[in-house]
Amino acid sequence: MRILFIASNRIGDAVLSTGVLGGLMDRYPQAEFWVACGPLAVPVFAHAPRVTRIIEMRKAKRIGHWRKLLKATMFRRFDIVVDLRGSATAWLLWTFDRRILKPEHTLHRVEHNAKAVGLAPVPSPRLWPGTEMEAKARQTIPDGVSVLAIGPTAAWPYKMWPVDRFAELARRLIAPGGPMEGAHLLVTGGPGEDEACRPVLEAAPPERRIDLVGAGIDEVGACFARIRLYVGNDSGLMHLAAAAGAPTIGLFGPTADAIYAPWGPNSVTVRVPYSLEEIRVEEGGAITWHASRNFMEDLAVGTVYDAAAGLLAKTAPNGQNAGHNASPRSDKG
Repeated sequence: MRILFIASNRIGDAVLSTGVLGGLMDRYPQAEFWVACGPLAVPVFAHAPRVTRIIEMRKAKRIGHWRKLLKATMFRRFDIVVDLRGSATAWLLWTFDRRILKPEHTLHRVEHNAKAVGLAPVPSPRLWPGTEMEAKARQTIPDGVSVLAIGPTAAWPYKMWPVDRFAELARRLIAPGGPMEGAHLLVTGGPGEDEACRPVLEAAPPERRIDLVGAGIDEVGACFARIRLYVGNDSGLMHLAAAAGAPTIGLFGPTADAIYAPWGPNSVTVRVPYSLEEIRVEEGGAITWHASRNFMEDLAVGTVYDAAAGLLAKTAPNGQNAGHNASPRSDKG
């Protein structure tokens, strides 16, 4: 049995689709899987069990990436084709069972994916970092080390909480008397975002910093499975942390938390003091790359701190303090 799984180009949407892929693996334990996705999302699926081929759909002129997919799949028979991009491609392939995502603007994306494929109960996103990255993560974050992870960047600026507030939040959480007293600080971001992330990293003493800015998402995901708390903007890294099982706080302003909130029982959303509808009314419509102002600036540090303290209390292991003085290892120093 062979199943083709057409996933997103974006890291966040790809991570949110892993629950469906895992659910299909559970339902069809003898099946092999082909995955088609964008280059950024390849590491999300690279170590998934029974994925025998990944077709990298690097965006090309004149829909060349879709032609590449058709060339790779057109003369193969698939028992099931799952298309979570809602394209016309699935209708051109040899299969008797097509499951195609249709537009939906009210359900959370994880629920929407599961509904499109016919999986119930809704399977949660999961990660497959691979044994090599799991071993590397154990070196970076040894057992017993408590780590606060911060993701201060996002795909576009109006989704970003000011970096100085992330730094202040980190200082308060790991300071003496704070809910993560003595914890180490992990900062993550994309390639080329070192300078944007530096003020947050400097909120901790040098010996308690873990710099993963620019690291691969397979390495970051493996490390997220070992952290105590993640706080970040609405981004792919936020979804990665939640899928890794880390207590996760996602900060939202001009985007739909009803659809893209971090998924899981230990995930919390903190919104700016306005609903998404109120922001859209003020801006005269949905916000993409541009807005009249950054609504994220209206989110107070105290609000996020209180949410973090509450989530830490809820998820505390055996009621123990979050802090620990062991030294982690950071390849970037």
